[in-house]
Amino acid sequence: MLIALSRAVRCRKGLAAVEFALIAPVLVILFLGVVELCDALTCRQKVTSVASTAADLVAQQSKVTDAGMTNIFNALNSIIFPYTTTTAKIRITSLIDDGHGGAKVDWSDAQNMTALTKGAAVTVPSGLIATGGSVIRAEITYGYTSPTAKLITGTVTMSDTFYAKPRKVAQVSRVSS
Repeated sequence: MLIALSRAVRCRKGLAAVEFALIAPVLVILFLGVVELCDALTCRQKVTSVASTAADLVAQQSKVTDAGMTNIFNALNSIIFPYTTTTAKIRITSLIDDGHGGAKVDWSDAQNMTALTKGAAVTVPSGLIATGGSVIRAEITYGYTSPTAKLITGTVTMSDTFYAKPRKVAQVSRVSS
């Protein structure tokens, strides 16, 4: 009887090892998936932060110089860190009222993409720009690639656009220095 009890205990230990061996790969994949998803969501939050910060930094100025714009792009790249900035396409544009309920480009600067042409017509949400007013628009497009690429494969494009009204002046001017 004692021998039968001893065998039953050993069989249960073996059963637990088999169950663990069956469930361990599922748990590892689940863990890696959660880590990868959290990384992608963190990157998405940084993309949103870059758009809002870019518009906000420019909207606080009366005028923006070349050096000032370089500093702004450097600050935006710091927000994206530790993600690579080579896939970050950032454009900051000052849009002014075109007199017909629309907007046109006053000036535009960009990193890793083309700036908009001065005077080009741009579509903005209705009522965003008051007559004779202006708005700063910041756009970012980021190509996220997972560092592990186990569950999220390929490049996921994340983008955001943010508008901010100038605080100190009716229109932020762009000065070449």
